[in-house]
Amino acid sequence: MDRITAAQVFVQVVERGSMAAAADALDMSRATVTRYMAQMEAWSGARLLHRTTRRQSLTPAGEHALARCRQLLEIADDVALSPADDADPVRGLLRVACAQSLAQAVLMPVLAGFLRAHPAVAIDLRIDSRAVHLVEDGVDLAIRITNDLDPNIVARRLGACESVVCASPAYLAAHGTPQQVQELAHHHCLAYSYFGRSLWTFTDGQGRPDSVPVAGKLSANESQVLLEATRQGIGISLQPVYAVAADLASGVLQRLLPDWRPPVLGIHGLYVTRRQMSPALRALLDALAAGLQATAPRAPRRQAPAARS
Repeated sequence: MDRITAAQVFVQVVERGSMAAAADALDMSRATVTRYMAQMEAWSGARLLHRTTRRQSLTPAGEHALARCRQLLEIADDVALSPADDADPVRGLLRVACAQSLAQAVLMPVLAGFLRAHPAVAIDLRIDSRAVHLVEDGVDLAIRITNDLDPNIVARRLGACESVVCASPAYLAAHGTPQQVQELAHHHCLAYSYFGRSLWTFTDGQGRPDSVPVAGKLSANESQVLLEATRQGIGISLQPVYAVAADLASGVLQRLLPDWRPPVLGIHGLYVTRRQMSPALRALLDALAAGLQATAPRAPRRQAPAARS
């Protein structure tokens, strides 16, 4: 953990009277402030604050830590950073966490252009399907596809992720092609195992919702595995358009139920705070937002039948 940021958090908690007020002042999530305070007490080896339901007060160890933290922040403020006048302020190492399929299919073209534009930046891309803890894992930016963000997390919407239901020709030849969403309940559907028995939801052309519980012979916690299983004819899966666009174009997979649309999910960038954002992180977020909105594949819209003369 960054000790200077931890010191800033502690000073704000003391000066503003609560962790909630400090979180608002620093534009951090309350969970992040709580983790920084826990780490401060771990470093100090003692409790720093007495807390009751109405007020908080410093312990003797807290008074000593507060004085040292203020000294540290004064020293940090006095440090003059003097890059050359022509130096690019967008520099440094960025640690970015992302799922494999999104990184390969969507992020890499954007990151390649970003790195060419900013040669003083390096990116450590951490591929993992699990949700990381930004502070504990030392991650500057986590990219997630979801419509269910924790309200305590600082996030920026970068783009949209559309999905399609698809299967291989071999699977459809053996098991038939579903014509209505409720027929999916009788097929082998490949579910994301983090969610147990999956409920797939849809909206029809008139905006009417529908949902169907699905299950099958295989589930996995990695979307790339489910995609390969779909190609192998093991079952039907719900896939991001960016992951299957090439397979649909080549005929390796066939899109099913085109009149029914799964929810569009947001692609979000998660980070600790807006106020202390580095120029490099700000530039990367801008590049991702521009790149994802311009290039993210979209599911083709069903053409309305031509009117007869």
